[in-house]
Formats: sequence, structure tokens, C-alpha cells
Amino acid sequence: MKYILALDQGTTSSRAIVFNKHGEIIGKAQQEFKQIYPKTGWVEHDPKDILGTQVGVIAESMIRAGISADDLDSLG
Repeated sequence: MKYILALDQGTTSSRAIVFNKHGEIIGKAQQEFKQIYPKTGWVEHDPKDILGTQVGVIAESMIRAGISADDLDSLG
């Protein structure tokens, strides 16, 4: 069976969810990243933090789902 890995990039965290062919969630993960406030009313993020948390949630969600990269559908 092939699975779908979905990524969501939010303002304060990165998330990944693994779905089976029935649309059921079989694994998920979320990691927050640092908010930088250079001025009142401003917020910035370090792109390295965003990338790092995305990579982390991908791995964590796949481990929780018990799947490997070979199990993911390429959709292409």
C-alpha cells in the first residue's frame, strides 16, 4: 500500500501527517520553531529553523506510521 505525506507550514510550527489510501491518519508530528521579534508588531523566522523542523516532522511522522520513504506515493 502507498501512503500520502502532507506538510503544513504554520506561523509558529511545522506539521506532517501520513494518510493511508482511505484518508485515515496513520502518523503525524508537529514541531514549533523560534519567533523573532525585531520590532513591536514585527515577527521574523530563521529559514534554517523552518527547514529543520520540516525535516524533523517528516521523519517523526513516518516513524510513527511505521513506513519508509519507499512506501510513499509519488503522485507523479
